[in-house]
Amino acid sequence: MTILAVIPARYASQRFPGKPLALIGNRPMVQWVYEAAKACSVFSQVIVATEDDRILNIVHGFGGAAELTSPDHLSGTDRVAEVADRYPQARVVVNVQGDQPFVTATMLEQLVTPYLKEQESWPEMTTLACPLSEADYRNANAVKVVCDRHQQALYFSRSPIPYYRNAGPAPVYHHLGLYAFRRDFLAQYASLTPTPLECCEGLEQLRVLEHGHRIVVCHTETKVLEINTPEDLEAAQTQIRGQ
Repeated sequence: MTILAVIPARYASQRFPGKPLALIGNRPMVQWVYEAAKACSVFSQVIVATEDDRILNIVHGFGGAAELTSPDHLSGTDRVAEVADRYPQARVVVNVQGDQPFVTATMLEQLVTPYLKEQESWPEMTTLACPLSEADYRNANAVKVVCDRHQQALYFSRSPIPYYRNAGPAPVYHHLGLYAFRRDFLAQYASLTPTPLECCEGLEQLRVLEHGHRIVVCHTETKVLEINTPEDLEAAQTQIRGQ
């Protein structure tokens, strides 16, 4: 069974232009992500998807695989879908976010665990979550996901959810922006129209729920640092200096 991992790496980021090429230690961020994905033994192939020759050349320079995609994509998932269309043999496609340099092979395998079972049970889509800390509960930059009894996502939000009118445990987790798709659903996903809650929250995955589809939430032990701003990059540099 073929699992294709695609790393969307956009040079023209609004908040942090050139982010995939930012150095962490002596390696560009895109290389950190690529090497983590290559270390995941269940992936058949790993490809960086970019709209910029600078990223393409850097990836080829360290021996990685990269392909150019349209500069007009509105999301990383659209970029992933374009590359996946070129690989019809891939049964499962994984979106490995290019701004998570400390993602691990173990986390990526946890993300695709449902696809390592009988095909009849494959979900349309999976994502990853970890325990939510008290500090992140009210942090708008920490996306929360609440799940049903079958570990399917009910809702994603930047707001603190659920509202605890009564104290007690609740199935709320810290969402990590990694996704895996059944091939046929990725093609369908790319054609779904944007939705009100997606636009309101600024969370692309809500489009799936608003169109009536399901996302299975897989679990990992802890979050990893995501690089969205130059300040996050400084935190990453501090982290590797402490290792």
